[in-house]
Amino acid sequence: MSKKRHNRLMTKLLSGMFLGIGGIIGVKLGARFLFKGLFKKTLKLIMTEEYSNNLWELVSATSRVGPQKIVELNLRAETGEVVRRPLGSPKKYPSVDSLLFPFAQITTMPLQETEQVDTSVVIGRKARKPLVLDIPVLIGGMGYGFALSEQFRLALAHGASLAGTAFNTGQGGILPGERQAAKKLILQYNRGDWSKEPPILKQADALELHFGQGAMGGSSGVLPAQKMTKKMRKVFRRQKGEGIIYPARIPGIERPEDLLKKVRELRGITEGIPIGAKIAAGDMLEEDLAWCLEAGLDYVAVSGAEGAAKGAPPTLLDDHGLPTLIALCRAVNYLEKIGAKEEIDLIIDGKLITPGEILKVLALGANAVYIGTAALLATAHTQVLKVLPFEPPTALSWNVSRYSRRFNSRKGARNLYLFLKSCALEMQMSLRAMGKASIGELSKADLVAVDPFVAEITGVKLAHIPR
Repeated sequence: MSKKRHNRLMTKLLSGMFLGIGGIIGVKLGARFLFKGLFKKTLKLIMTEEYSNNLWELVSATSRVGPQKIVELNLRAETGEVVRRPLGSPKKYPSVDSLLFPFAQITTMPLQETEQVDTSVVIGRKARKPLVLDIPVLIGGMGYGFALSEQFRLALAHGASLAGTAFNTGQGGILPGERQAAKKLILQYNRGDWSKEPPILKQADALELHFGQGAMGGSSGVLPAQKMTKKMRKVFRRQKGEGIIYPARIPGIERPEDLLKKVRELRGITEGIPIGAKIAAGDMLEEDLAWCLEAGLDYVAVSGAEGAAKGAPPTLLDDHGLPTLIALCRAVNYLEKIGAKEEIDLIIDGKLITPGEILKVLALGANAVYIGTAALLATAHTQVLKVLPFEPPTALSWNVSRYSRRFNSRKGARNLYLFLKSCALEMQMSLRAMGKASIGELSKADLVAVDPFVAEITGVKLAHIPR
């Protein structure tokens, strides 16, 4: 290229660049001028108009009532139907956030990084075939069809297996491929009529009678025919055009005494695996636990009011049940009072997200925890970018969503595994910092409380009082 031609080309490029910069500056200055004018006009209206015509009324009303209640008020006014809110209640209850662990330093020495810390747990210690897990974090029941897609469920099952823990099938029954994907499978004995044949029950590593959950109690549910796919009809054994009504009770259990008969029946089929129950925590918690003990159950999963579902009525979410922390402490206190703490294992769920929260629950007396929302978000991870910002992140996971096919099950399983691995490592680090070699060494004596009400609930010493 000649020098003259090169100079002409450079001149054009520089001219274009300066014009572009000038245009950007012009647009920016123009936009700033327009915004300033609009801002001044809007602010003047807000500062001078009477409330009857003032847009600030929306801000005032929202601050008083709350955006959640305003949105759900309008949803009710639009449809006249029950609102179905996903992922739990926004209400704040007393929680383990007000509890803190100590540091071991001189009086008690911390463990070296090279010293092993045992995070394993056994569920159903009295059973002939107990459930032995590497970590005390289990994947809670999230039912196929009622909530999750097949791809998402397989990701949960596979991710749990990679982490050495158990996967709960939820009320939707077992899917083809889940038994192979889940090394440790807890089959939820649902309140419907599917996945209950003896050959299916015998595939389980544990069986869990589904009486209720924190988000909804034992309320019934409906899965309309128009939301049933061909595969769903096969799993749920329904004809085309036929929907599902999920009843409030387990068939055959119409009174408390029937639980004893049902457990004997299931033990005769399942040949030694742990049998447990999933219950929502309510003010009759101790009586419910008494019946679980009377029936000889191996474990009970108690679900606090902070528990979530794919879609639950706000009234059941916000105005029923016992908060997770209170439910845990009442259950532990009752079992210790009657000398049954070693007779039945206790699993807790309800808005348990972080490794620290899980450790505190274990210190207060739980044997393990179920996670739901945390597992959902960890499994979806960056794949939510496939639907954001125009759809909610859960659009990838729901069975009825047209976006569920975009979900990569293999990638989701790996992200869930990495999340659980990270939790286990942080729990081990926390235990080392306290000078403890296993989760079994934890107790509520290792905690202090910074809130008097939480101290009263838990029986934990207030932080400002010396040992």
